[in-house]
Amino acid sequence: MHEGVSFRIFRWVVVTFLAVFTLVPFYVMVTSSLKPLGDVQGDFHWWPTHATVRPFVDIWSTVPLAHYFANSLIVCVLSTIFSVIVAIFAAYAVSRYRFRGRNVFTGTVLSTQMFPGILFLLPLFLIFVNIDKGLGFTALYQTRLGLIITYLTFSLPFSIWMLASYLEGIPRDLDESARVDGANAMGALFRVVLPAARPGVIAVAVYAFMTSWGEILFASQMTNDSTKTLSIGLQNYATAINVYWNQVMAASLVVSVPVVVGFLLLQRYLVTGLTSGAVK
Repeated sequence: MHEGVSFRIFRWVVVTFLAVFTLVPFYVMVTSSLKPLGDVQGDFHWWPTHATVRPFVDIWSTVPLAHYFANSLIVCVLSTIFSVIVAIFAAYAVSRYRFRGRNVFTGTVLSTQMFPGILFLLPLFLIFVNIDKGLGFTALYQTRLGLIITYLTFSLPFSIWMLASYLEGIPRDLDESARVDGANAMGALFRVVLPAARPGVIAVAVYAFMTSWGEILFASQMTNDSTKTLSIGLQNYATAINVYWNQVMAASLVVSVPVVVGFLLLQRYLVTGLTSGAVK
């Protein structure tokens, strides 16, 4: 009994510490976004003495935030769609068929997660530049298409592995029943397997979107002024003369909204998809 009480006290202490560690920076970000620039740069106050929503208005004119927002949405949505489509077919093949090289394929997919992403920066840069030279025009380097392909290289391996693990938990009897009813392999996939694998598919989509939305390393090297994403565009609030900290905080809140809202709406699917894959 004494050990149980001690463990509960320890658990609450740890949870309280983690909550404070997480919420205090978020609170400072929110309050700083409601302060005039002079208050942010002056003495620190826990509550705005002159609260204003002006930073939320100015963020759209100080830098072309709407353009960066559109670039991020285009890149993240398209990379997510392609990642889900490819992962569905690859995971279905891995989970339902025993073909030559299957173990090599799955092992290669998982092994890519062992290397830090920065190792792929130079190879991708050289590949894109050489392809553009061969084509005679800019098609991949510093374009949205190149950034979409780049993000696919990071989201696809884990997406395939996670979705294949989820499909392994779906009985093959469903496929056989669909075949008896006259459906082919693609018909069984789209009519029977995918509806049953909806949580896994949504988990893959959320993972791919979140991976692309906050990426900064490759976006800083693979974009120009017209293709910058939000993660790079936020740096433009720092000029040679001043840093608009209140607008940085306001813009950070705005760009966090799509991910936070999407995660809250799809949380139960994400948890179900991830835990099912982990069990397998």
